[in-house]
Amino acid sequence: MLNSLAKSIFGSSNDRYVKSIGKIVNQINALEPQIQALSDEELKAQTDKFRRMLDDGAKLDDILPEAFATVREASVRVFGMRHFDVQMVGGVVLHRGEIAEMKTGEGKTLVATLATYLNAIEGKGVHVVTVNDYLARRDAEWMGQLYRWLGLTVGVAVPNMNEYEKRDAYNADITYGTNNEFGFDYLRDNMKHSREDMVQRPFNFAIVDEVDSILIDEARTPLIISGPTEDKSDLYVALDEVVKGIPEDWFEKDEKSKNIQLTEDGTEEIEKLLIEKGLLETDNLYDVENTQVVHHMDQALKAVHMFKKDTDYIVKDDKVVIIDEFTGRMMDGRRWSNGLHQAVEAKEGVKIEPENQTMASITFQNYFRMYPKLSGMTGTAATEAAEFWDIYKMNVVEIPTNVPIRRIDEEDEFYKNTLDKFAAIAKAIKEKNEIGQPVLVGTVSIEKSELLSQFLEKEGVKHEVLNARQHEREAHIVAQAGRIGAVTIATNMAGRGTDIQLGGNVDFRIGDELSEMADDDPKKQLEIDRIKAEVEAEKQKVLEAGGLFVLGTERHESRRIDNQLRGRSGRQGDPGLSRFYLCLEDDLLRIFGPDTLFAKMMNSNLADGEAIGSKWLSKAIETAQKKVEARNYDVRKQVVQYDDVMNDQRKVIYEQRAEIMESESVDDVVVDMRHDTVNSIVGEACPPGSYPEQWDIDGLKEKVEEVFGITPPIDSWLEEDQVEPEILEERIRAETDAIMEKKIAEQEPGFWRHVEKSVLLERLDYHWKEHLATLDALRQVVFLRAYAQKQPINEYKQEAFGLFEKMLDTLREDTTKILVKSEIRAAAPPPQQALPDLPDFLTGHIDPFTGLDNSDDGDGSEQRPETFGSLAGSARAAASPGGSNTENPYAGMDISRNAPCPCGSGSKYKHCHGAATVA
Repeated sequence: MLNSLAKSIFGSSNDRYVKSIGKIVNQINALEPQIQALSDEELKAQTDKFRRMLDDGAKLDDILPEAFATVREASVRVFGMRHFDVQMVGGVVLHRGEIAEMKTGEGKTLVATLATYLNAIEGKGVHVVTVNDYLARRDAEWMGQLYRWLGLTVGVAVPNMNEYEKRDAYNADITYGTNNEFGFDYLRDNMKHSREDMVQRPFNFAIVDEVDSILIDEARTPLIISGPTEDKSDLYVALDEVVKGIPEDWFEKDEKSKNIQLTEDGTEEIEKLLIEKGLLETDNLYDVENTQVVHHMDQALKAVHMFKKDTDYIVKDDKVVIIDEFTGRMMDGRRWSNGLHQAVEAKEGVKIEPENQTMASITFQNYFRMYPKLSGMTGTAATEAAEFWDIYKMNVVEIPTNVPIRRIDEEDEFYKNTLDKFAAIAKAIKEKNEIGQPVLVGTVSIEKSELLSQFLEKEGVKHEVLNARQHEREAHIVAQAGRIGAVTIATNMAGRGTDIQLGGNVDFRIGDELSEMADDDPKKQLEIDRIKAEVEAEKQKVLEAGGLFVLGTERHESRRIDNQLRGRSGRQGDPGLSRFYLCLEDDLLRIFGPDTLFAKMMNSNLADGEAIGSKWLSKAIETAQKKVEARNYDVRKQVVQYDDVMNDQRKVIYEQRAEIMESESVDDVVVDMRHDTVNSIVGEACPPGSYPEQWDIDGLKEKVEEVFGITPPIDSWLEEDQVEPEILEERIRAETDAIMEKKIAEQEPGFWRHVEKSVLLERLDYHWKEHLATLDALRQVVFLRAYAQKQPINEYKQEAFGLFEKMLDTLREDTTKILVKSEIRAAAPPPQQALPDLPDFLTGHIDPFTGLDNSDDGDGSEQRPETFGSLAGSARAAASPGGSNTENPYAGMDISRNAPCPCGSGSKYKHCHGAATVA
């Protein structure tokens, strides 16, 4: 009560903050006449002027008013669009590293140009992050006209670009790309073997479009680069047959967490079935030998009884394709982990692809927190403001609309069951359709959208269905959803990237209807004028009919998704209407809704086909949504907590890799590793504080022989008086140093430095990969420690630290063993391109989020070098005569960079005769 009274008098803290930015907007506006008086050449020269000011010690905030005024005037001259004052406020918010919440249709894309230009002047690089490749390319081309006009360079990072194109994109002043591509490029960069091959620059500033979708919704799943493991198709199929045949009373389902658990009786019965099929190693289901079978059986249970076709996934081209629950889009190439995707493939009878092993991973939270300055923009962020601050330390600022909103948001209507609800929806749509009012219908799944389509067909209402099956036509369907009588059914409207304009979209109509006409055809301009006139006339009729009617077929788990759907109506002060239809069979009400008393009251008091609406019911729904949002936040927070542990280790490994790659020589590192290995071996055989008679001398001699390939006279050393472990360490070190000095003296210095660097990086990558697999397994089982009254996350931290130390010990010993014992013969001088781009086992990897082959090499024909001998062999192949030939006899031929070179050297074309061409 008091808070409401205070707000009415003083305004909210958000209102006061926005008002304070108004002073800066006034400064920008005061500069407008002066900037307008500049010629095109003088306006373009502003960029160099600002750079000189920064070089002289000015801060970005000092040049902000004039820079923003420059962008505003340049936009008028390039696009014919002038930034509104509220857009200037949004630009200041973005520049300050905060989130600008702006309603749909307020021109967020244009707002981003202000902060992007200002921060790009420094030359350190600005990343503009979008939700899909289409928007990245579109915005880079569209807004790039403005940036290039002002003298800045623009790049776009999308899948399937080669290394040189990617490097150019990241070296540009402004780089557009998706969150997935930026993250995967970071991981791939830290898997490369030379600093020159890395494409990204140090992080500086990022603006995230649809920030709630990227940093909240998608943050539940980490980015993972992985490689295939052994084929277990027979096991998946056998377990699928077992699970499909069991009755429902053998298990319990938890739809909130999408989990499934066998009952006690079910465990006993399924154990008998697995023994009959010969799938168990022992007769006890939960013996350690049966861990893998139990894990995959749990996944098969989820796949068969929890995951629904056409809701969670679809089957397309004999493949299981995941449906994104937030956008309704197909996630081509994305795969569920831990064998779940394989279980669904077995369920649907399609080809089963092998599981993948993690090679590198990072969460979006930890990736984006590496930017010194991060900002974002969206139409819906206020409901997640606490999470944005807690995880990213970003404030959410609500930017007022340029024109007051005229949309009417009606109360929800409740029905007893789905059929009643959809009948009422179809009737309401038909009524609006008859008066010419366009209708946008939001559904939560493909199944529901196709069910509604059937109802509309019965009513004789012409309509378009926009879901994962219609992905290719998405932009065209959305663009014309505001025409007279248009009815559009969409699975979700988050991040569609195309505004719904009343009367239709002029640009799309010109593209669709006049695509075959030449630009210089004199009739084309007449046709364009005709289309513009038709659209303007149609817009007036739609306005008279009440604007766009947004109809939600049920509430989503997140209030933001509902608000995004509503926000499609009432754009830039247009009239509009929104209404949601609900029933007791909706997932949200069924799983998370009020208790059974609510359901009993609805069933007993509502007749078939009758609707009820009240503020109390709407409040109950909002409470259910808040419960789900809080639960999802806990899930994301848990992901971050566990990744934070790995992130500390990841930073250490990546920093070490960078130092190794930048070093001319790593001989001091190798020597320290060798000495540490000797100390560790002696320390294990002769523990501190023990007596000589307790020492494991036989084990010491055996280990020294195994690692160093030498047999020092340890027995004779022990016959001396007062021989301490430190003396043994010193003498064994001297023996190994002498061997290595002799070996190094036989090699050309440059080649030996290359060998040491190659082995160290290769072994580091190998053991880091194995460590990631171990941490994945640890995370799967550490939750069981809760039964012992222990905190799983604390247990995970302790175990992970111990495993990391053990990995470093193994790395030291392994690297030392290879360098000391291997025979090295260089067949040629060291190659110019000394190190491979990526370990070859990753070359055929398809990224799980993009569905596209984003690895550097596309053939996948070579295997990862597991021993020093094979690594030296690849170095010899790269150093073959063809590799250094500057003249390319195959220059005119169409040869893939990753194909074997026609000269027969055994190297890839890009590493051999094609090297000169590529360079």
